[in-house]
Amino acid sequence: MKKRSGRKGEAPPKKSVHKLVAYQIHEDDSAPICPARRERRWMDDAYRKFPYRCLPLVVANQYGWEILSTHHFRASWDGTSKPGGLYVENISGDGRLHCHSHFGEGVLTFQIPFLFKTPDGWNLMVRGPTNNPKDGIAALDGIIETDWTHSTFTMNWRFTRAGTVEFALGEPICLFFPIQRGVLERFRGELRTLESNREFEKKFREWSASRDRFLLELNKGKPETVAQGWQKDYMRTAKDKKPLAHPFVNEISGTELEATGGNDEDSANM
Repeated sequence: MKKRSGRKGEAPPKKSVHKLVAYQIHEDDSAPICPARRERRWMDDAYRKFPYRCLPLVVANQYGWEILSTHHFRASWDGTSKPGGLYVENISGDGRLHCHSHFGEGVLTFQIPFLFKTPDGWNLMVRGPTNNPKDGIAALDGIIETDWTHSTFTMNWRFTRAGTVEFALGEPICLFFPIQRGVLERFRGELRTLESNREFEKKFREWSASRDRFLLELNKGKPETVAQGWQKDYMRTAKDKKPLAHPFVNEISGTELEATGGNDEDSANM
């Protein structure tokens, strides 16, 4: 006998949920955490906002959570290697300024005011906000084993040249998301000719021919093609514009917050 499928209208089974906890260390010192945002200034300013038509770009923008700057400040580097060659000036903002020069070599260090805890076997990928370049300074990436470590980490940016940069109040200074430890090591890369997979090759050739036709018609100004604008191949699986990451929940009040605070002290891992 065939097993009966789920009844019409029956709720699908719930997916398993992993907890990512941000422990607040100091009650009077916090920084906002929020799901990574879809929007980028340079994408907004582009002609007809064309970059938003690229779903892979938009999905990457929203992949994870951001920690926001609690101050508007200015950082200047004179190009020397000693920590004293980098100076931070607070322009506005309340409470403790979470950034300073610590390592030297033109590295701007942010104290992350949280102690994170992931499930066993899960690390935390820590980096700068995706697809959001900042002139004169670049974010450095790090992977933290947050399932066992009880020490904090820092977020670091390195100047690309001597000069001055500013971070605005509320500007993302850090992006993070969990990655499963050991997954990369289980993959084995192979090189093959496309002809070795006939079905895959057929689909690619069809798509490629369709793309060539579309671009030719677009260049010729064919009205229906111009009205279409772009083929939307990547857009067909986009359900909505909601962030991928859920807001952090305030354990004390039991509510979800768009931005919640927390704190941390020593910076041992980065």
